[in-house]
Amino acid sequence: MQATRRQNGIIAAVLAACCCALALSGCGTAPKKGTTKKRKGGGYYLDDGPGTNIPANLDQIPDAVPKVEKIASGPSRPYTVMGTTYTPMTSLSYYKQQGIGSWYGKKFHGLKTSSGETYDMFGMTAAHPTLPIPSYARVTSLENGKQVIVRVNDRGPFLSGRLIDLTYTAAYKLGYVNKGSGRVEVELLLPDEIDRIQNGSTTPYTGTASTKPISAFKLGHTHTATASSTKAPVTAAAVASGWYVQFGAYQDTGNARTHLNRYSRLWPGSYPAMKTVPNGGLYKLMAGPFSTKEEAILARQEMLDKGIDGFVVRK
Repeated sequence: MQATRRQNGIIAAVLAACCCALALSGCGTAPKKGTTKKRKGGGYYLDDGPGTNIPANLDQIPDAVPKVEKIASGPSRPYTVMGTTYTPMTSLSYYKQQGIGSWYGKKFHGLKTSSGETYDMFGMTAAHPTLPIPSYARVTSLENGKQVIVRVNDRGPFLSGRLIDLTYTAAYKLGYVNKGSGRVEVELLLPDEIDRIQNGSTTPYTGTASTKPISAFKLGHTHTATASSTKAPVTAAAVASGWYVQFGAYQDTGNARTHLNRYSRLWPGSYPAMKTVPNGGLYKLMAGPFSTKEEAILARQEMLDKGIDGFVVRK
């Protein structure tokens, strides 16, 4: 009952704010008319924003450490905001969507989230309209390939076209904090992959439909994953001139290794091998060189047909 009251209070507050809203690129909630303040490439609301005491070590704040948790019953109930009814997921099951990610800041810092926890804009959490609470999601920037793992513990954003609200730190690590929003992919972490992460396994994650969901009100068991003996190493390869398909850029070698293994399993053996290329503090996951741009485009399309997107670059 207490959790229900908490969620209803949050939704009511958001609804009250949204009724007189203007959609901007800088925050996950809605401002009153005339309360917008522009700042260097992005907009945020007069009573929100980054604040003045920004930690100097945002890059070193670790991602959320995923684990399988019991899904809360209160935030799992359907609810309505601005005439739209949302039905939250009540189990950990396949979810991967692309859209606009935004962030919310000092206006909500220290307030209660839908889970009842205190919102920390410098933590690694997120608000989502329907993902289970609590759950963990991998968020990837579609603009630069950077990735973070966040803990979903709040509801929102409710502005049209927005997929997820991140903390200031998470948005900073993805590279869109200054402009307020960016194109992202959000993928819910399922029990099998959480096992792999907890055990430090580099076994390729396939996200198959055979993954068993966890009940909303009963904690399921997990199993120990075994690392594959054919895992691909993270290589710091030199780049010859030519056309390449780039599939991502990662700050963490663990993320680079996970995606190298996963994508290598799907990558046709007749094509030039995949490799990670260190560049500007990132590990870029690339395949090539191809002799022509057309060959690289065909290879990219073949991976896209398997659900893995990339883009063609010339080196």
